[in-house]
Amino acid sequence: MLTRVKNRILNLLKKIPSIFIICNSVSLLLLILVIIYAQKFEPSVEGLFIPPVTPPYPTAGLLTHTFEILCSIPPVLCGFSFVILRRINPNNTNNFFLLGSTILTAGFFVNEIYRIHIILQFFDIPKSTTIKVYGVIALLYLLLFWKNLRSTPYGIIIISLLLIILAVLIDSFYQYFPLKSLLIEGIPKLLGVINFSLYFSLVCYQEIIQTFISSQTD
Repeated sequence: MLTRVKNRILNLLKKIPSIFIICNSVSLLLLILVIIYAQKFEPSVEGLFIPPVTPPYPTAGLLTHTFEILCSIPPVLCGFSFVILRRINPNNTNNFFLLGSTILTAGFFVNEIYRIHIILQFFDIPKSTTIKVYGVIALLYLLLFWKNLRSTPYGIIIISLLLIILAVLIDSFYQYFPLKSLLIEGIPKLLGVINFSLYFSLVCYQEIIQTFISSQTD
């Protein structure tokens, strides 16, 4: 009986892919490190799992959460497309472009969810400094992948970046506006990320179709 149970357990373990073990091991390690940090430097470890604030009325924060959901689309699409297309065609010149886009959009997403530019102020790093660093990273991305961008509907991402830059400028000089309204910043920011997500959706779709067609003709 014990031998049969042992064999079933071993067979079950054999069916678990290595990626499962790696993913859970890394997750547990990061979880332990965050808990240790919170235990030593923060008021409460319990704060790590504070639930989202309940909205005072149904539409409170609706577009903010929509913005955050839209921010998650480009890194997921670009990352998934990069992994798949690199497997199909490792020599594709656009693979590196997809990897760079994954890193850029993931950084944008993480900043918007965790408010990195706000958190860094607790460590005496001004928000303006963080924004300048982000601006330099975006400029390097454009310079590094300009040739790749030219083969895509790049007008969409230019409009997207201009809208996001406008939102950042409004946020930076908000105190000087005679009309105090979150809509002034929120509308261009939301429109910017809508076009941001649309652009990378079109790029990934285009790359997948082209790679599939070329693999069929080879």
